[in-house]
Parts: sequence; C-alpha cells; structure tokens
Amino acid sequence: MINIVIFGAPGSGKGTQSEKIVEKYGFAHISTGDVLRSEIKKGTELGKLANDYISKGQLIPDSLMTDILASVYDSLRGTSKGCIFDGFPRTIPQAESLNTLLAERGEAVSAMIELDVPEEELVTRLVERGKTSGRADDNEETIKKRLGVYHAQTSPLIEWFDAQGKRYAIDGLGAMERIFEDICSVIDKL
Repeated sequence: MINIVIFGAPGSGKGTQSEKIVEKYGFAHISTGDVLRSEIKKGTELGKLANDYISKGQLIPDSLMTDILASVYDSLRGTSKGCIFDGFPRTIPQAESLNTLLAERGEAVSAMIELDVPEEELVTRLVERGKTSGRADDNEETIKKRLGVYHAQTSPLIEWFDAQGKRYAIDGLGAMERIFEDICSVIDKL
C-alpha cells in the first residue's frame, strides 16, 4: 500500500491537495483535523479533551493521536491502494510512532510530500478560510500561535524525512493545478 504523509504549515493546502489525490488515485484520506473536529462536534470525551488543546493552538498529546490514527487506519486498510496522512505526524515522536504503527502492519511511509508556502501567504489564506469556514481556530491570534508551534515542533520533520530519503518538496505557491501536477509526478514514481 502506498502511504503518503502530506506535509506543510497550517494553510499550505494539504486538505485541498489531498482531495485531489483521493479523486485521481482513490486513496483513503486520514485528516486528523477532520477526525478531531468530528469528535468535538459530537461532544465525545475525546472531543472535549481535544478541544482543550486545539482552542489554545496546542498539539494533541502523541499517545492520544497515535491511538486515534491506528483505529482509523485499520478501518481503512484493504479498501484502497493507498492512504494519505494529513495532519499527522506533527512531531518526530509522532513520526516514529507512525513508522512503528505501519511496520506492525507490514507497511511503511512511501513519501512525505511537503507543500512549501511563505508565511505571509499562510496567514492570508487562513484568515480568509476563517471568514467562510466558521472554524474557531482560523483567527489571527490563534493562527500566529499555530504557526509558532509548527516552526518549533513540526518543521523539524522536514530534515527527519529528508534523512530517510522520503521527502519531496513542492512549491505550494501558485496555480492549484500546477501544484497538483507536481504532486502527481511524485506519486506516479512510487
């Protein structure tokens, strides 16, 4: 199975490009953000706990995210030839957990596709998304906290995946179609 980590800062286009990958290749898509928002909306205990972290712009604890991910991944296995991990891993310990989770199932990460977008553009995109999405975390104050967390805790994964020879950097600024073509050129070689 092809397992792709779609990677980038908040607002880099991970969700949009994941939808296009699903449409073209039929891969399963695990968006940890969508899973968590669903739990929050349902008012589950997990949702309440997750909301405490998200509303402050903080990351969910690794053990909690890994357990959620394992459950969702297992429910999707065998239903498609590939899986996109969107929003996970966000830390090196999470990446190590993902490698372990996949190895236990005879799988591995095939590629980390990084969408590289300048920070000013990220803020603009997220503020605009907040105007239409109603997402409470898409306000300027929380966006700046999220980007700070990304730079401190998540961006070290760029070097981590690069050291494994699995990082593919894509210029995430410009026409959506060109970005998607660049992504497809990576996937088609896997």
